[in-house]
Amino acid sequence: MANKVLVETSARHLHLSQSTIETLFGAGHQLTKKKDLSQPGQYACEEKVEVIGPKGSLKMSVLGPARGADQVEISLTDARSIGVSAPVRESGDIAGSGACILRGPCGEVEIAQGVIAAKRHIHLTPADAEEFGVTDKQIVKVKLDTPRALIFDDVVVRVSPSFAAAMHIDTDESNAAGCAGTVYGEILA
Repeated sequence: MANKVLVETSARHLHLSQSTIETLFGAGHQLTKKKDLSQPGQYACEEKVEVIGPKGSLKMSVLGPARGADQVEISLTDARSIGVSAPVRESGDIAGSGACILRGPCGEVEIAQGVIAAKRHIHLTPADAEEFGVTDKQIVKVKLDTPRALIFDDVVVRVSPSFAAAMHIDTDESNAAGCAGTVYGEILA
């Protein structure tokens, strides 16, 4: 499919540092893999964490492996429902982002930053990027042919040999486009 990329809905989830994992689940705890995700080396875990804001809380899945910093990825609807700030950011860009409390079975951690709404993005290998005629950090539009067809603007291209080709959108964006089943998007560079 020329210039078409698989579109995946990325539901709310967390990435945790090893020290936070141990505070929430106990000393020496290692994440328990539930299933592999589409991006190589990434996996959903059995562990769940309660993410608490001033207006409510959400039970969320942890993704592995452990990271260097805690990051909570939620939709803007989720952020409003629990009363937290979630600026739209690329993964890893957490400086000055939202705060919350994380609660696990063995303890809780208050994070001063780390809550974001993930900026829609496309993962591509260098070969995929060359085939699509795009480069790392380029901003593109992507047209989804769904029952509520639309064109997503401001989609960042991320290129790495460790990626698998896929576009990631959050649940708000997926619902707005009427995504169901396998969905492809056409990159409009």
